[in-house]
Amino acid sequence: MTDSSRIHRIGPGDLTELVSDVGPAPLHAGAAIFLAGADEVEPAALRAVLAERLGRIRRLRQRLIEPARGLGRPYWLDDEHFDIDAHLSQLRCPAPGDRDAAVTLAVDALLRPLPRSRPLWRALVVTDIADPRGHTAVVVVMHHVLADGIGGLSILAHLVDGTDLPEVAHDGVPDSVRPRAGELFVDNLIGRMRVLRRVPRAVTRLPAAWGELGGGGGGPAPRCSLNAPTGVHRALRTVEVDLDAVRRAGRRWGATVNDVLLVAVGGALAAILRARGEFLPELVVSVPVSARTALTRGQPGNQVGVMPVRVPLAGSLPQRLTSVARTTRTQKSTVRGLSAMLTNPLFRMLAAVGMFRWFVNRQHLVNSFLSDLPGPPSPLTVADAPVTSIVPLIVATGNIGVAFAALSYAGTLTVTVIADSGIVPEIDDIAEALKEQFRAVLASGGGPAG
Repeated sequence: MTDSSRIHRIGPGDLTELVSDVGPAPLHAGAAIFLAGADEVEPAALRAVLAERLGRIRRLRQRLIEPARGLGRPYWLDDEHFDIDAHLSQLRCPAPGDRDAAVTLAVDALLRPLPRSRPLWRALVVTDIADPRGHTAVVVVMHHVLADGIGGLSILAHLVDGTDLPEVAHDGVPDSVRPRAGELFVDNLIGRMRVLRRVPRAVTRLPAAWGELGGGGGGPAPRCSLNAPTGVHRALRTVEVDLDAVRRAGRRWGATVNDVLLVAVGGALAAILRARGEFLPELVVSVPVSARTALTRGQPGNQVGVMPVRVPLAGSLPQRLTSVARTTRTQKSTVRGLSAMLTNPLFRMLAAVGMFRWFVNRQHLVNSFLSDLPGPPSPLTVADAPVTSIVPLIVATGNIGVAFAALSYAGTLTVTVIADSGIVPEIDDIAEALKEQFRAVLASGGGPAG
């Protein structure tokens, strides 16, 4: 008889990510880690190191099991047939063999569905990249049900040298023995009773949750051509900027790095819209807000809310920075990520009645998406090879034609632009416009504008 305490269910946020995976492009996330030193990186040795380190992460050795109706949320179960070779592969960078070709390979890995019969991740070792800033790349792709951005970073932290980390923490000790229906029923009942006990506290937090969502102020997001149902194809570009320079420039106007990113992203999108003959006063950009505490930072899973921010497109750069900084300060609550209390049940209800895909393909709540993650502040190595850059990988679904993900690493802020090439073929123009926005921000803050 399996002890029901050993059943580890996915959390409410994880369930939302799982039921949200209904679009033509899978709901995956990950990163491409570029390594320098063609002579120092021996592919076979690197693959062996990665196999050993990835294999130590228990969540990456577990399958997601969906029980019968009435027996509760899906749960994790150790895969007794786990084979690292089914998840970790090695490929030579395709022609022309440059960094862009490696990034294209990473996007392909991001968009290929992950079999639900196995642990939900894959990794590639990409060799022979003709770029002095990264001759080899390690691409890691996970289904979003595994982790949000912070949880994903905790998993990636197990891959670098010099870390003696324990297993990625989780509640319970799942094993390879499937629990029986009766045990699942009892566990589900206990879980529902715990939820009921938390209802009074949750009610007191509803005003803060509504405030994080903007309190309904401003109405729907402006209509624009960037919002149309997305397909299966994505293109990706990256922009790099000095993190300290961005921080200093933002501070001059009372803005955070995230505020600067919002203004830069809004300005870049405005440039594309103006070229299309569309002139909007503002755009609404959704920003994830982590609900993690110091105790949960190293755990997998999804603990995140959302904060839709109205980004003005008119006015001077200082005016736009000041406006966005004021807006984000107003919407932030003492307990971050509370908006998930409202959005998660709504999304799960829509999924339960088969309406989620219809809803996200027609939503008028946000125009784009921006994820901003604080990555490692110091240089890292993997198998003694220096990590030169880390490129965040995301897939925007629904009717979000272009989205952005930012990740800081060793003093550099890398911003990924990922777009549906059928809706936003001007991805190169967006990347150039984003660079121009950063140059303007740094110039306004007295920093180098190169």
